[in-house]
Amino acid sequence: MINSNIDALGVIFSNSYDAFVPELVSERLMASIPFASRYRIVDFMLSSMVNSGIDNVSLIVRKNYHSLMDHLGSGREWDLTRKNGGLNIVPPFAQKAINVYHGRVEAMASIMGFLKAQKEKYVIMTDSNIAVNFDFNEMIKAHESNKADVTIAYTRGALPKSLLELKISAKDLYYTFELDGTRVKEVQINSKDDGEKNLSMNIYLLERELLISLIADAFAKGYHFFERDVIMPKLQELNVQGYLFEGYAARILSTASYFEENMKMLDEKNLDALFSPSPIYTKIRDDNPTRYMNGAKVVNTMAADGCVIEGEVENSILFRGVKIGKGAKVKNCVLMQDTVVEDGASIEYIITDKNVTISTGKEMKGTDIYQVYVAKHEVV
Repeated sequence: MINSNIDALGVIFSNSYDAFVPELVSERLMASIPFASRYRIVDFMLSSMVNSGIDNVSLIVRKNYHSLMDHLGSGREWDLTRKNGGLNIVPPFAQKAINVYHGRVEAMASIMGFLKAQKEKYVIMTDSNIAVNFDFNEMIKAHESNKADVTIAYTRGALPKSLLELKISAKDLYYTFELDGTRVKEVQINSKDDGEKNLSMNIYLLERELLISLIADAFAKGYHFFERDVIMPKLQELNVQGYLFEGYAARILSTASYFEENMKMLDEKNLDALFSPSPIYTKIRDDNPTRYMNGAKVVNTMAADGCVIEGEVENSILFRGVKIGKGAKVKNCVLMQDTVVEDGASIEYIITDKNVTISTGKEMKGTDIYQVYVAKHEVV
């Protein structure tokens, strides 16, 4: 599975941008949100690290992490069941009382002992709200070629609508920056400017010893945010480089963007762009293949294993174990694991969480700009 070991360890922040999708994270965290019919968002960044040869990965969690632990298990599907390194899930740290960290500085300070004990030269820090197939080897090559202290991955384009509509008081910040060649010369926080921008992917590469020094200093001063409080004041002192990622990236920035990014997977070009560069691994459930019964009509739909379809489905994403009854009509929907749409029910522009039941004959309809979300275990 692993091509070649590289001298880097990975750190994934699993609760990043939870505040952007409150409905979807009431009982889980951002990293374990289902995506593209059979995956979780964390699968993409974790698989990218493994495919790049990173076999020492820590996931820092803040809350609601039981579903993530259930999904990842021992890390066997990602070949991360190892005596040295492997997969490490880090819960919130405790002092006199249990505290939940507010930013990367506190989170990294909580694993300072772990960082000091490791042998890898580099640390790669990432968020978990982006489905992407990323080659970290190329990023490390650029980092070394530029003699960088810190390298930040970014995409180039217009800011997503979800970010432009974001309230300034949001708990999670996003960053854009100006470049002088490839060097970052200025960073903006929660920019609302029109036109093409360099939007940070919140993927950071730097030497482990430098990270330890920066975090120790920032934590001693009571700082919270790595980007705002550590990187921005040191743009003149440190060689901070930008690394342009030109591949496919699906950012989850709101419930609407979650729906939209799932729907983009129905376009074969987007599907190939996300899954073709390297394989994406996920938890195996050992279900039967999808069964299309007599009378079923399915158009432009992604259906995972374990589904049973007797009715009509169009332009939809079906996760594992979804059942569509006789005479039921499903159009423009994202139905998560083990959702049941009973006989004669009709739904359109609906997002169902796991184990939802749409009762016989019921009709539910959202719109293309406002999808209706049905919470986990609900019966409609």
